Amino acid sequence: MKKLSAGVVALLLFAGMAAAQNDPAAKKVLDAVGAKVKTAKGITANCSLSSVTSKGKSNGTQNATIQMKGEKYVIKQGKTEIICDGVNVYRYDGEKTITKTSVEESSQTLSPQKLLAGAYDKDFTYKLLPTPGAFSEIEMKPIDSRKNFQKVNLFIDKAKSAFSRAKILDKSNNITEVKISNLNLNATLPDAAFVFNKAKYPKDVEILD
Repeated sequence: MKKLSAGVVALLLFAGMAAAQNDPAAKKVLDAVGAKVKTAKGITANCSLSSVTSKGKSNGTQNATIQMKGEKYVIKQGKTEIICDGVNVYRYDGEKTITKTSVEESSQTLSPQKLLAGAYDKDFTYKLLPTPGAFSEIEMKPIDSRKNFQKVNLFIDKAKSAFSRAKILDKSNNITEVKISNLNLNATLPDAAFVFNKAKYPKDVEILD
């Protein structure tokens, strides 16, 4: 779960450089994906995360659900939960701790918007790799060296112009694979779903900010 938020959401200073270095063919694919997400009423999806260490050891697979509406999102995996209300991000560890950070403070990580919306010009250089078959593969590298990953390879369904999966290589050479299924771009989601409410958590929960 942590991998999705941290490996698995950033505004940078070198947007001009990114545009100059990016592959027009990759941009065309990403723009088609982004257009669908930006016009979506609401988004829901299932997500699986599997990770492998730099030594090839599997850390297993975790399943999660995603709800997204504009800049707001909720990610749930078992008892753990991440809520972004568009201003702040709340991460509940499933026990007694909630960590609160601003969206700006969380900008070094990958948010669902970053993965699903295809709006990467300000954050990455990217290129389309030769990929015969049903998916386009785009290799993206962050411009900001402070980010906690080296690169992300996105796989886009050619027929649906929709994000399918991603492979994230972190700075320790661990690999996290994120797979999206049951993607619904027409979900009806109440605004209340994205409001943090301390009362729904254990009474002794501690909020760290």
